[in-house]
Amino acid sequence: MTARKTYDVLAECFLRERTQTCFALLGDANMNWGTKLAEGGCSMVYVRHEHCAVAAAMSFARATGDVGVATVTCGPGLTQLMTALPAAVRASIPLVVFAGEAPLKANWYNQELEQAPFVTATGAAYHQLHHIERMPVQIRDAFVQARMEMRPVVLGVPFDLQARDWPGDVDLPAPSFEIMPKVSPMPPHPDDVAHVAGLVADAKRVIVMAGRGAYLSGAAAECRALAERCGGLLATSLPVRGLFNDDPFSLGIAGGFSTDVARECFGEADLVIAVGGRLAQHNTAGGKLFPQARVIQIDVRPLAVSQGRVAADAHLRADAREGVRALLEALGPRPSGAETWRSDALARKIRETPADSTQFPAQQGAHDPRDVVAALEACLPFDWEMVNSSGHCSYYFAQMPSRPVERFHTIREFGAIGNGISFAIGVAAARPDSTVVLFDGDGSLMMHVQELETIRRHGMNILICIMNDGAYGSEIHKLRSEGLSDAGATFGRTDLAAISRGFGLGGERVDDLGTLPELIARFSREGGAAVFDFPVSDLVTSPVMRAAHPPRH
Repeated sequence: MTARKTYDVLAECFLRERTQTCFALLGDANMNWGTKLAEGGCSMVYVRHEHCAVAAAMSFARATGDVGVATVTCGPGLTQLMTALPAAVRASIPLVVFAGEAPLKANWYNQELEQAPFVTATGAAYHQLHHIERMPVQIRDAFVQARMEMRPVVLGVPFDLQARDWPGDVDLPAPSFEIMPKVSPMPPHPDDVAHVAGLVADAKRVIVMAGRGAYLSGAAAECRALAERCGGLLATSLPVRGLFNDDPFSLGIAGGFSTDVARECFGEADLVIAVGGRLAQHNTAGGKLFPQARVIQIDVRPLAVSQGRVAADAHLRADAREGVRALLEALGPRPSGAETWRSDALARKIRETPADSTQFPAQQGAHDPRDVVAALEACLPFDWEMVNSSGHCSYYFAQMPSRPVERFHTIREFGAIGNGISFAIGVAAARPDSTVVLFDGDGSLMMHVQELETIRRHGMNILICIMNDGAYGSEIHKLRSEGLSDAGATFGRTDLAAISRGFGLGGERVDDLGTLPELIARFSREGGAAVFDFPVSDLVTSPVMRAAHPPRH
C-alpha cells in the first residue's frame, strides 16, 4: 500500500473542522493539500488571483457566520494577500489561510521569503507548521484563534514536510467547535443600568444607533422598543444598513453615508445610544454628525477611545440585547404626555425626502448615479443578494431603503477598491441557490476583471452593475476640489459590457434606464452571469466627498 502523506492528514484536519468551501489558487506549496481537500468533499472555488481567494473567503465568512478558508502558495502567492488581510482584520472576520512555505531542506529556493513579518504587519496571526506531529493540533488551534479573536490566521507549511510519510501513531485532536467555550450573553451590572437610565430619562431627542453587535445578538426588536419608549429615532452603522428598513422613524445609515434628513436629525439630537457598535470615524462622521449629543455605548467591549476619538460619555458593558432589555426595564412605561420627537410629518419627511437633493449640471450621454440606484431599487427582486463594493459609487448604492440587512452585504473597513467581484464570488458560494447582484465602479472592476472567468467557470449566478465614470471616482473629485488636474485618475469609459461578453458572460450597456425592467426580467429568466454597464456623470459628487473635500477655489 502507498504510505499516507502528511498533506493527506492536513487536508483531513480541515475537513474535520467542517470546511465545506475553500477559495484557492494552487501552486507548488499547496496544490497537493488542496487536491486532497477537494477529494475529501470540500467545494473548491479556484480563483485567478491570490488576493481574490482571501477576499472571497471574507465575504463567505460574513455571509455564513463561520470561518472562511483560503489557500495560496508560498512567496509571491502569499505577498499577494497584503491588501486582503488587513481588510479582514479591521472587519473582524475569522479566516484560516493555508499557505505554503519554501522547502526546509533546500539550500536555495527562488520563492523563499520570511513570510511571518508580512502577515503580522497586517494584524493577522502567522504560525509556522514545522513539526509534523504537532501540525494537527496547530491547525485546530488556528481555527480556535480565528473564532475567539475574530481575525485571520495564516498557516505556513513547508511543502517538503507536507510530502513526507505520515507517522501512523499520531491521534488527531478534537475539532475546534467541540472545545470552544459555550458562553451565555453577558448581562449588565445593575448600577450601570441605573446610571444610564438616568441619562436617558433626562434626554429629549434620542437616536438609537445599532451596529453589527446589535444585529448579531438579535437586538433589533429591543432597539425599536427603546427608540419608541424614548419617543426617538433609529439609525444603523453601514455594515447593518437595512436593519430597520421597514420602520417609519428609521434614519438609515449613520455617518458619511447619512441622508440629508438623517444629518439634520442627528444635528438636533441630545443623546445617541450606540448599541453594539464601535463608534468609529465613519459612523460618527469624525465626531461631527451629532455635535450636541451625549453618547451612551452598550457593548461587550466598551471603548474609551475609538479610532483617535473619545468614544462615549457613558458605557453599559453588556450583550446588546441583554443591555437594551435591562435599560427598558429600568426606564419603565413611557410617561403619559411625554414629549416625543416622532410625528406623522417627520415620518413623511424621512420617507419622501431624497437622500441627497443637491443639483448638478447634466452630462450628455451619462446618467445621474442617483437615478441609476433609484431604477435598480424599483426593479431588482427582493430575494436577490446585494453586494456593495467600495469607492465613490458605494455611497449611491447604499441608498436603497427597502433592502433588508440580511440580503445586503458590505465590507469596506480598509477603504480598498478592487474587492467587489471577490466579495460577490464569496456570497455566491455561501448562497448558491440565490442570485447575487454586485454594485461596483469601473475602476474597481478593472482591478480584478479576470475573475469574470472564475464566475463563468463555476457557473455562478451573478449580475454585476457597474457605474462607469471613466475614472477613479474618489480621486477625480478630490483633485478637482484642490484645483488640480484630474488627468492621472481619468482613463476613459472602457466598454465593460463587451469585455464581459469576451469572457463568455452577458453584457449590456444601459443607456436608457427605461429598458432596465426588461433587462432584469430577462436576466432573471435566463440566469447565468452578466455585466450591466451604466455610463454615469463624473460631475455628480457624493455628500461624503463634498464634506471631506470642499472646493478650495
